[in-house]
Amino acid sequence: MLYLNVMAQCVEAKNEARRVKGQNEANHIEAPAISTSSDVLSAFDSVASSNQAQKHSNEQSQALSVALHQWIAKLDLDALNQQFVQKSPQEILTWCVRNIPKGLVQTTSFSLLAATHMLYKELSHPVPVVFLDTLHLFPETIETAQKAKYVYELDLHTYSVRDVDDAQSFAERYGQQLWSTNVERFYELTKIEPLQRALDDLGAVSWITGRRRDQSEVRQDLRIFERDDNGRLKINPLAYWTSKDVWRYVSQHSVLYNPLHDQGYTSIGDQPLTTPTAVGEDERAGRWRGTEKTECGIHW
Repeated sequence: MLYLNVMAQCVEAKNEARRVKGQNEANHIEAPAISTSSDVLSAFDSVASSNQAQKHSNEQSQALSVALHQWIAKLDLDALNQQFVQKSPQEILTWCVRNIPKGLVQTTSFSLLAATHMLYKELSHPVPVVFLDTLHLFPETIETAQKAKYVYELDLHTYSVRDVDDAQSFAERYGQQLWSTNVERFYELTKIEPLQRALDDLGAVSWITGRRRDQSEVRQDLRIFERDDNGRLKINPLAYWTSKDVWRYVSQHSVLYNPLHDQGYTSIGDQPLTTPTAVGEDERAGRWRGTEKTECGIHW
């Protein structure tokens, strides 16, 4: 009954948003988005305040998740991307935290922490941060993660391979140098499954990445707002920034970064599959060098 009550209020909120949209076409992205998400949360919080609601936390969470997923499914991403194409990453993230105050998470590889710095320092809006420890990372990456947790007081959630604790136990269970014999299986175990588990555990309806268009040819058409295969809103606030833009921001704001960048690594992944890059190479040229692979699988 609680679930039905919440959903009824959510449906009414969305109907009201549609009426607003018809009356104000000039602002058809921001007004419905803010109205819908705010009304959904208001309805949810009102019901959640009752004693009866406290007895049904699972139903509450499911109702809110369903409502937000439905709102995201109705967003006009073409119009939304057009509206924000000239906006700064900070403006994009501001829209996100205003419209998705619950179920918004960030993923990071602890390479360059520009987006994390914006969220935690500039916007003062800490969101859950997901870190995928593949058990094959550089020591410098683990050290950067530990330092960032302290410096930014991160709400950090580290996910790894199920039922193994280190690279040795991983090799014993799945075979020696799986990254070489079956790289797709390697990433299914170390990144794809852990990421989906993290997003599910955290009740994510939207997640923020650090991808940019200039990182590689594969990413040159990257949009700011996308939907992933599970219908979550996927946000790339740095999509239109260049490497120079990022490093200028890092320098101006004293942003923490992985020290491997000072050793010629322009993109940092798993230690057995990452090399430094030469001047003039794509930023991600050091990943999977000598193969045709361009992505680990969590984005494509």
